[in-house]
Amino acid sequence: MTDRPTRMRGDLGLLSIVLFGLAYMAPAVVTSTFGVIAATSDGAAPTAYLVATGAMLLTGLSYARMARIMPSSGSVYTYARRMLDSRFGFLAGWAMLLDYLFLPMVAFLVQSIYLHAQYPSVPQWLWLVINIALATAVNVIGLAVADKVNKVLLIAVTGCLLVLAVLCVRHGLGHGGTAAAGEALWNGATGISAVTAAAAVAAYAFLGFDAVSTLSEEARDPRRTIPRGIVLTVLAGGVTFVALSFVMQWAHPGGTFADESSAGYAVATLVGGQDFADVANTITMLGGFASCVAIQASTSRLMFVMGRDNVLPRPVFGRLHPKLLTPVANVCIVAAVALPAMNLTLADATSFINFGAFLGFTLVNVCVIAHAVRQWRSGSRPALLGFVILPLAGAAVDVYLLTQLGSTATKLGLGWLALGLVYLTVITKGFRRPTPELRPDTHDPVMTSH
Repeated sequence: MTDRPTRMRGDLGLLSIVLFGLAYMAPAVVTSTFGVIAATSDGAAPTAYLVATGAMLLTGLSYARMARIMPSSGSVYTYARRMLDSRFGFLAGWAMLLDYLFLPMVAFLVQSIYLHAQYPSVPQWLWLVINIALATAVNVIGLAVADKVNKVLLIAVTGCLLVLAVLCVRHGLGHGGTAAAGEALWNGATGISAVTAAAAVAAYAFLGFDAVSTLSEEARDPRRTIPRGIVLTVLAGGVTFVALSFVMQWAHPGGTFADESSAGYAVATLVGGQDFADVANTITMLGGFASCVAIQASTSRLMFVMGRDNVLPRPVFGRLHPKLLTPVANVCIVAAVALPAMNLTLADATSFINFGAFLGFTLVNVCVIAHAVRQWRSGSRPALLGFVILPLAGAAVDVYLLTQLGSTATKLGLGWLALGLVYLTVITKGFRRPTPELRPDTHDPVMTSH
């Protein structure tokens, strides 16, 4: 036994937890996805976001229940290995690793693309390196600094979004009045199938609320703080997405745009002029940096827990800096993985992500049901609604979202799982040995019933 630290510093409060989750989700993403959602829903973007909020809240509630039962930074990896089987846990963690490893790549790539578009004199690759270097420095120092950075940047982004909302309302009142506001929710061209299809796309904006569960070991009173933080993050994100898409849809009725991918910028130009649109775009990019910091932080922590369990090589992945108490090596590995983004298109990078995310979401809902079965066998009676009906609904939604992914994403995801299965076979000597697990001397949280 060594004196190396195996637990991270737990001093984050509820506000910091929620802001971390919101920074990860990047609330301003609604402006960049507005055109696609509006076009798919035939001009009912806020209704699509409302449906997506309800769907993601089902899985958010399951994450909250599991975080209360097992306050560990391992998220779905820990939940699945304890509630289902250590091998399921490994594969769950492996699938989420695909999501978590490539999310930073996408976040940094988006930042570099938009910064280069705004400031073309600086090469895109240099913007990528600058963003990665700054985010890595913040995360090496620790979440206390990241927390302060997130708060400052989120305040700036929130202020910008509020100004955009006010300008959209003013424009809407002057072009169609309050009658047009109702058509932003539902109009003659809108149908249920179009709204649900758009909701499936809108659900991608919520990716990241689950990252809150990776902070369990760094939160004060994690059994209370993390569950509340998860639910509040989903609700706060949902309110932001619905409200902002509503006023933008009011300002620009219908789902027809010259360019769907830049519709948010076009709406900002329409309601506030070119100068406002440029300023808003710059502030949004600052908020994107907060998202980069949050994504890199959560990924490094999932890798740390898997390394601490010796599922990934412990000497590399399972170490904390003795003074900073941060997984420095993992932070640097995430940075290194993100660097090849300079050779990828955004479409290529994003295709890696969604398979692991929605598979992980499905497994969390299954874990809640598995916990209920254990409780029934032991004589307890967990609530049927909270531990069976809602998780079943959440799992059904997540499976549906999985079916909406393109063939490229599905093939990549299945290939990644096959590679994980081969690796698991190797480390268990053909399944003759148990899957490596965190030893009792590392003070893993004890599971309790609720």
